Amino acid sequence: MWQEIRGGLVTFFTMCYIVVLNPIILTSAPSGSGAFLGGYVGDPDGLAASGIPAQAATATALVAGVMCLLMGVVANFPLAMAAGLGINAMVAFGIAILPDMSYADAMGLIVIEGVIILVLVLTGFRVAVFRAVPPVLKTAISVGIGLFIALIGLFDAGFVSIPVSQATPLELGVGGSLGTWPVLVFAIGLILAIVLMVRKVKGAILIAIASGTVLAFLVEAIAHPAWHLSAPRIETVAQLPDLSLLGQFSLFGAFTKLSVVTVVLLIFTLLLADFFDTMGTMVAVGAEGGLLDKDGNPPRTKQILIVDSLGAVAGGAGGISSNTAYIESASGVGDGARTGLASVVTGLAFLASMFLAPLVSAVPYEAATPALVAVGFLMMTQVAGIDWSDWEISIPAFLTIVLMPFAYSITVGIGAGFISFVVLKIAKGKIKAVHPLMWVASALFIVYFAIAPIKSLLGAG
Repeated sequence: MWQEIRGGLVTFFTMCYIVVLNPIILTSAPSGSGAFLGGYVGDPDGLAASGIPAQAATATALVAGVMCLLMGVVANFPLAMAAGLGINAMVAFGIAILPDMSYADAMGLIVIEGVIILVLVLTGFRVAVFRAVPPVLKTAISVGIGLFIALIGLFDAGFVSIPVSQATPLELGVGGSLGTWPVLVFAIGLILAIVLMVRKVKGAILIAIASGTVLAFLVEAIAHPAWHLSAPRIETVAQLPDLSLLGQFSLFGAFTKLSVVTVVLLIFTLLLADFFDTMGTMVAVGAEGGLLDKDGNPPRTKQILIVDSLGAVAGGAGGISSNTAYIESASGVGDGARTGLASVVTGLAFLASMFLAPLVSAVPYEAATPALVAVGFLMMTQVAGIDWSDWEISIPAFLTIVLMPFAYSITVGIGAGFISFVVLKIAKGKIKAVHPLMWVASALFIVYFAIAPIKSLLGAG
């Protein structure tokens, strides 16, 4: 039992950075992109200028805690869940920037996507769709999202910025200089995270965030008023959880503001990002603990996938984006976790963290964003699984990966990868190698890319 408790705590400390990072990502949508998280919970200017909203941190911890408990009790598997990195980026940078979209509308799409995935699990269709998308594109999507997350971290920290002269798309630091206190805090935090990760210190990312926060407050105290934190000072360490973000979703709001094709593609894109990770994660975690059967499948696979599907519904209804299985669960399994008790322990730790929202809201961007770069690296390591000598698959993978950060759109990256994959198969005379679902998806993406001229031709503006 003790190894389960220890393993559950290790998993918590290796993934609880999400309580800080999820609100950061959800509040990072460009200003003027609609009433997103900051504006929805009381900031009329759109972004929570005072730092990470405590409501989002509390809701992130609550939903993660509940889903981990469900995974432990229902599936009896040492797999922890929390708001998915990548999905939250899609919400902030793929949906929030659309005209007239609100935070509630975006969360409604998450709920719909979760319900669809649940139906696909119950009907057995999820495995069929999983097999339809080539493995190389699944890998490329994850790698591309990793690069996108890293770029967000570098930009939010001020390590790169948009030059005033517009001579280049981005430049190093502000005005070409890294000589600012926020960048110093970011750089030290990133170096610390990297060193601790290389030394395999459990909770490396959390330690780096905490250390960066302490350093930021010290710099603020010494350099004030020359530099200001991007978050408020700590007025209290603990308080009763603020649950006002729960239930902030509009199930069909997006349909009143966007075309049906656009909404369908957005849901499809969210589904893709949510769809494949858990299947790979549960196999990887199961392999780490020797929990797979002779066919390489974890026990109670259906129960695991059902709980995972409910994570998307709960995340959307909770106002903090889809929850999914975390590969960090492997750290707990590596420390002895073998049963669902470990997930229960992780869930209880997340629930306890709800009462520490004031501490979370005091973390400045400069201290938290090194974690984005570090997680981006972890996701980038999967690029080794792509056969770059086979141009039929490596070119679509390349387009998927580079267009996510370069076009600042995860949807564009996935669409380019799908379409180029089908085009190259046609060019090589391998039409039968393309799954029917890939044809459908690619056709939808073509319509998505051409929606503006199509509307113009139809006189829809």
